[in-house]
Amino acid sequence: MQRIALFPGTFDPITIGHLDIIDRALPLFDKLVIGIGRNINKTPMFTDEQRIGWIQEIYKDNSKVSAVLYEGLTVTCCQNVGANFIVRGIRYVNDFEYEKAIADMNRSLDHDIETVFLTCLPQYTSVASTLVRDVLKNGGDVMKFLPDVVARSLQLKKK
Repeated sequence: MQRIALFPGTFDPITIGHLDIIDRALPLFDKLVIGIGRNINKTPMFTDEQRIGWIQEIYKDNSKVSAVLYEGLTVTCCQNVGANFIVRGIRYVNDFEYEKAIADMNRSLDHDIETVFLTCLPQYTSVASTLVRDVLKNGGDVMKFLPDVVARSLQLKKK
């Protein structure tokens, strides 16, 4: 049986912190699906197409990585893509408390799906999509927090 994991999030935008978790999860699984969750209560800064496109471009040479859009329960997305694992990144202790509650709920919904927590490297603890969006909205420079593909597309958009 293949070890397939889902890494869910909004990835609005995908950051170097996300890449750290993805790249360190890759050796653990046969396949890693990046699940871009849609939330009807939130309006993303970047379109679904941009976010999927960035992930596809970043991992175009890695057949183990794919990306999907999903709405609703993460567990349902796991079932749809055949994933038995959910990967979550942890930056701070309070992240763990929140993520553990979600992992417990997911396990109660489907006992065959296990959550794997990866702690981010210290240099990425302050890199969060929410903060990146805030800096971007206020005219700050976020390029050092973004993968080259994302940074280049934002620079082209400015011109």
